Amino acid sequence: MAAVAPVIAIILSAALLHALWNAIVKTAADRTTTLGLVALGQVIPGAVMIAVLPLPAAESLPHILVSTVVHFGYYYMLGRAYQHGDLSVVYPIARGIVPALVAVWAMAFAGEVLPLQAWAGIAVIGCGIQLSSWKALRSGVGRAAFGFAAGTGFCISIYSVVDGIGVRLSGHTLSYWAWGAFLHIFIAGFVAVRRRRTLALLPGKTWILGIVGGLVSMIAYGLVLYAKNFAPLGAVSALRETSVIFAALIGFVFLKEGYWMRRLGSAVLMAAGVGLIGTAV
Repeated sequence: MAAVAPVIAIILSAALLHALWNAIVKTAADRTTTLGLVALGQVIPGAVMIAVLPLPAAESLPHILVSTVVHFGYYYMLGRAYQHGDLSVVYPIARGIVPALVAVWAMAFAGEVLPLQAWAGIAVIGCGIQLSSWKALRSGVGRAAFGFAAGTGFCISIYSVVDGIGVRLSGHTLSYWAWGAFLHIFIAGFVAVRRRRTLALLPGKTWILGIVGGLVSMIAYGLVLYAKNFAPLGAVSALRETSVIFAALIGFVFLKEGYWMRRLGSAVLMAAGVGLIGTAV
């Protein structure tokens, strides 16, 4: 357990940061424009980094390109999902399907076979994810919110495996991370063209929140990429999805969404799942 404790700490830190930037997007008045600013917040530091870092290995370049395309779909799905549902409803659906999908993709394409105990940990975390918003989910989720949230989760599972394999081939985690961030320029550019009139009228606070959200998002994903060099992709994904409990707590404390006893039960389940995975890998 001691050998993997630092990796687990890194992934849990990334989970908290990921929940924070999703909360920023959810609370924005114009979520599509804010997502564009989040993308821009990754482009700027990414550009600085690629100017001083070596290129990643050629074998990893196709993975960077595929990840960029899938991230485009992810941003679209996420923005539409938050137009139709609350943070504490959309987020558990989107993230809840990811760990099992990533573990399956990793087994099929990276030859990673997790021990039974790790699968049990993934299942326990999945139960915790659903419990975190059980009342909202039980009361009914709109078809559009569910569809876009599920689409978001599918995109996450694809780029998680693509980047997990790509970063291992890159020979330079920082370079791979920097190029992935910089290529968000296509997402930022697309939103800028579509929302050019809105951008001119945005208050400075919105610009700052969006850019800060992008920086937080970039740091969170960089931590996850680093962890993928040392741990199975399915385990990393499951641990990362503890971001759901952070999102639920943010939703409860700041957005007044949900019930604290259910959040506590969810946190206990997720902690148990983390323990199972941490002692299995």
